[in-house]
Amino acid sequence: MVTKEQVYEALKDVIDFELGLDIVSLGLVYDVQVDQEGNVSITMTMTSPACPLAGMILEQAEDRVRQIEGVKDVKINLTFDPPWTPDRMSEELRKRFDL
Repeated sequence: MVTKEQVYEALKDVIDFELGLDIVSLGLVYDVQVDQEGNVSITMTMTSPACPLAGMILEQAEDRVRQIEGVKDVKINLTFDPPWTPDRMSEELRKRFDL
């Protein structure tokens, strides 16, 4: 059975190339749900609604999660509510950037 932890680990391979950091550490992934059949639903955002790389990031996230054994389907819900702020970054990144 696919777990949330597996999905989060896979999403750490997806890099926001403008910032050079993974989308999980940036706090762009708001929620992950996995049902009993292996269907994965991800709610995430971008650092800005005008992110020029949004399409590429979403495609890479979906592709990476589909590589997990047992995943049947992947749905990514893009939201800007609540909007992303640097407070959503991992503690490690906040320290690194002195936030």
